[in-house]
Amino acid sequence: MQVILHAGAHGTEEDRLMKALLRNKEDFLARGTAVPGPAKYRTLLKDCMAATQTGEPSEDSRDLLWDAILEEETAKRVILSNPHFFGSQRDALEGQRLYPEAEDRILSLKALFPDDQIHLFLAIRSPAGFLPKLLEKAGAGRRNAVLSETNPQDLRWSALISRITTAIPDIAITLWCYEDLPLIWAQVLREFGNLDEDSKVKGGLDMLADVMSAEGMRRLRHYMHQHPELTEAHKKRVFTAFLDKYAQEDQLEEDLDIADWTPAFIDQIDAAYDADVYQLGQTPGVKLLCP
Repeated sequence: MQVILHAGAHGTEEDRLMKALLRNKEDFLARGTAVPGPAKYRTLLKDCMAATQTGEPSEDSRDLLWDAILEEETAKRVILSNPHFFGSQRDALEGQRLYPEAEDRILSLKALFPDDQIHLFLAIRSPAGFLPKLLEKAGAGRRNAVLSETNPQDLRWSALISRITTAIPDIAITLWCYEDLPLIWAQVLREFGNLDEDSKVKGGLDMLADVMSAEGMRRLRHYMHQHPELTEAHKKRVFTAFLDKYAQEDQLEEDLDIADWTPAFIDQIDAAYDADVYQLGQTPGVKLLCP
């Protein structure tokens, strides 16, 4: 079995992605990928993974787990999605370390499924937007502690991925940037479903619809209908052109809500993030989905 582990990150439309995957559940299953509802496995896996810390799983535990998760479904791949798999929002940062428990969590999952292939799917995001999302429900004490201990300019997703691949050398990893989602939403869904790039998915334009005017979406859908032969690369160029003309700027901008962060400082954070993304794109074993 190939286990597609979607582990967030937080603040990257992770819940919306789960709903989109469930919307495509039947089409995915017809092509060998199961999308069980999260209620079937999130608590179950959490409890079983915790048990691996005190002893080895029994020989039949794997088969029992898959029976519970898949029920009567038969598949070659299964998608397990949990934005808290690496830890809660409170556990997502330890100084300059992103998700400090990530490696141990994956190793616990591997202990449950020793003969299955784990493929990590993860969305990343500029620390300029990621930190405010992590802290939006935090109390004043927690908020002040994180902001005093963490320099967003020095946060590196590549460091997280390096830790994971060092601990689990055979893991496959697929990444994408939250900031690119309106342009690559359909591509992300197809990657989860292991579909060809010209395959249709339900809701593939939903993220564009959030940031584009109704008139722009009407014109875009009409254009797409008139040009069914467009390649995936051409579609992205079309999406970009329509966004340039019809984007709703208020939907593209975020209120970061950290008083000490000046526009110049945010630009520095984003520049460091861009360099980090470039490094990830050059990393062996990592597939980075791009517009």
